[in-house]
Amino acid sequence: MPKSRPPYPTEFRRQMVELVRAGRDPNDLAREFEPSAQAIRNWVAEADRSEGRRDAKPPPADPGLTAVERDELVRLRRENRQLKLERDILSRATAWFARETGVLPSGSSGS
Repeated sequence: MPKSRPPYPTEFRRQMVELVRAGRDPNDLAREFEPSAQAIRNWVAEADRSEGRRDAKPPPADPGLTAVERDELVRLRRENRQLKLERDILSRATAWFARETGVLPSGSSGS
């Protein structure tokens, strides 16, 4: 079973990202410090996304959303859920009023 270690501090990760952006190779940093080169590359990619940088092409499975885009996606999903709920409530209310008044709406739009 692989040994686990506590996550690297945020400040340490930030310093590694700055070193890579200054031109240092992640493989060299991995030999000099403890994290793997892949972990350092992941930190750089995460920092790029959160800062809105999209210079490097993201992997195909990862859309590489920036923090602003992620926030907008969350907001739009919440709004979509609310609109669906309101539509469902209005549909039920229409059916209830139709039953109460004895007028049932036709199943088609008349076209």
